[in-house]
Amino acid sequence: MKLTNRVLNRTLLARQHLLERSTLTAPQLCDHLIGLQAQDMLPPFIALWSRTVDFDPAVVSAALDDRSLVRITLMRGTIHLVTPPDALRIAPHIQPELEKVPFRKGFNYGAMVGLDPDEVRAHGEKVLGDEPMSAADMRAQAAALYPDRDPGAVLQTWLYQLPVLQTPPRGRWKDSSRPVWSRVEPWLGAPLDPGYPVEELLLRYLRAFGPATTMDMQTWSRLTGLKTAVAKLGDRVRTYTDDRGRTLYDAADAELADPDLPAPVRLLGWYDNALLSHQDRTRIIPDGAAPPLRAFASQVSAILVDGHLSALYKTFPTGDTARLRISPTRTLTRPERADIEAEAHALLSFVEPDRTPVVEILAPGADLKP
Repeated sequence: MKLTNRVLNRTLLARQHLLERSTLTAPQLCDHLIGLQAQDMLPPFIALWSRTVDFDPAVVSAALDDRSLVRITLMRGTIHLVTPPDALRIAPHIQPELEKVPFRKGFNYGAMVGLDPDEVRAHGEKVLGDEPMSAADMRAQAAALYPDRDPGAVLQTWLYQLPVLQTPPRGRWKDSSRPVWSRVEPWLGAPLDPGYPVEELLLRYLRAFGPATTMDMQTWSRLTGLKTAVAKLGDRVRTYTDDRGRTLYDAADAELADPDLPAPVRLLGWYDNALLSHQDRTRIIPDGAAPPLRAFASQVSAILVDGHLSALYKTFPTGDTARLRISPTRTLTRPERADIEAEAHALLSFVEPDRTPVVEILAPGADLKP
């Protein structure tokens, strides 16, 4: 059966809870989506606000404090907000590739080349121990142990080599404190679970992002050899083809969405998973253009109109005003502009409730500047 991009688009949005806001709790949604991008404080909160009914950001802050949610480096070497079971069972799959990164010539201009990885790891384990430690304190220890090396590079190496997570207060609502790191096992009081089958992880990926090719799965996870893992799923998956004749895999009991379903305007956080989890992103990004990653790094975010990336936005809170500026990527109709303005005002009421909201829609392609 051949699937059009329209079917893939609506199915992705449905599984991401972007067609209709869900009543799932924050941990339940994190479990279903296999984590939320959380490099910065705000994006996971926007992700939850855009996907759930009556979202209260205090629940995430409380979950970080009681350790029912954690911020940890996982897929694509980026920070995700996940449940403790996922931290313990996904990290062992991700760690082997992370540990290779620091000793490549391209890492910090070869700052770690020539050092013994096992010795560096042993020093890192001793430095971090079982108690959380700030990045600044770890950097100071790195400088003492490796006076002839860049201490920042040594710190980064430890954070790649050791299964670690960020502890509160960083990640709480409105708290962008500098990172304090802990090793995963002492923080969660449980051992890592290296026995979690990668095929089970891929089946969960399909339930949240499918149907998808094995290259989509690899783009999302940075894992390799996935055809073998998918084959182990047997009749738990079914196959389709896309417009280009490529094989798409899906959970056998997962439903495809009606391509005629309406897709409301949604404002996403920067680096939202829905945009970054496929090699072929044409199902959500017109023409398959790469997401504006450099713009995302500047806290620029995406707006979905009729299910596709159709504008970028950035919020500028200054004094008593919160200004949300929008740069369309195409010409918008008058109803689309009205829907965008309404959703933008709703987002400002959520993220900046004490400031006067101002929404500005610029000309297509305009720079997002203050």
